[in-house]
Amino acid sequence: MFTKKYILKKIGQGLLHLLFWIGVLFFYTYFFGVNNANYNDTLVFSLFLMPITIATTYVSTYKLIPDYLITKRYWRFILYTICTFIISLYLLMVSIYFSFIYISNFKYADMNPATKNIIFISTAVYLIVVIVSAFKLLKLNLKQASKTKALETKILNTQLKLKEQELNYLKMQIHPHFLFNTLNTMYGFALKKADETPDMILKLSNLLDYLLYQTEKPIVRISEEIEHIKDYIALEKMRFNDTLNVTMDVKLESENTTIAPMLLLPFIENSFKHGSIKNGVLNIDIQLTASLEQVHFRIKNSNSQNSISQHGIGLENIKKRLELSYPNKHELLIHDHEDVFEVNLKLKTASNA
Repeated sequence: MFTKKYILKKIGQGLLHLLFWIGVLFFYTYFFGVNNANYNDTLVFSLFLMPITIATTYVSTYKLIPDYLITKRYWRFILYTICTFIISLYLLMVSIYFSFIYISNFKYADMNPATKNIIFISTAVYLIVVIVSAFKLLKLNLKQASKTKALETKILNTQLKLKEQELNYLKMQIHPHFLFNTLNTMYGFALKKADETPDMILKLSNLLDYLLYQTEKPIVRISEEIEHIKDYIALEKMRFNDTLNVTMDVKLESENTTIAPMLLLPFIENSFKHGSIKNGVLNIDIQLTASLEQVHFRIKNSNSQNSISQHGIGLENIKKRLELSYPNKHELLIHDHEDVFEVNLKLKTASNA
């Protein structure tokens, strides 16, 4: 069903076409009327040329270019262009012949000098065809480029949403066993009415707040990440009692260094979960150096030949998170030695990524 807007649009396009061809008619009249005072005959001659000019132009702009050139069917485009040229040239000769009969009554001397030159006439006609075709080609290319850009933007937005969903899914998979173990430890402390219980609850509350709410942010200050790492370690120390030895060396060159939230904590959690107690102690060594340009994180824990490989789901998740949050901007090295399991992570900070 044709709407009012569609009808008005088509009427507007028709008027523009009409004005253009009127302009071409006046151009022909002026162009072929040079050095000739009889503009009436030149106008009539131009009218004979108009149907061929219009037909050839529309065949080129509405058939050859959109159906064959734009769709990269080049051989057909060349073939049909040659056919169109031959047919249009033949019809052009016929028009010139009939105009010669109508205007000059077969009197060659009475013809306008400009209309005697077939090459001159053909050049004028095909000049219009070429100019309009070039404009149409430019318009189609711009339209195609706009569609391509819109499609690329849509694809990128879809990919971004998928990555965000995947990232949120990966964040949700962290720490279920830690919470279970910590709550069990707190339950034991509560039964004994230990003095550490309130402090333990406070640290767990702060950590849960960070896990549930702060991880929604794309980046956080690295000092916040460090504080929650310390709370996590403090909770684990309460659970492990005297069987845990953790050393942590932190060097921050700037308080404004930022990082993706919950990026370092899974490595530490992995050390507690899979590290081996040797000689009655689980040894964990953490080193963190951060500047505005990069972050270097290293963690080592005691390992044993009989321990199961620490390349578990947690590390696979963090690898995916690094690929999503720091594509081509991180370096992760994992070494599973006989006595030590070591992780080295280097990445550009979020502000410079």
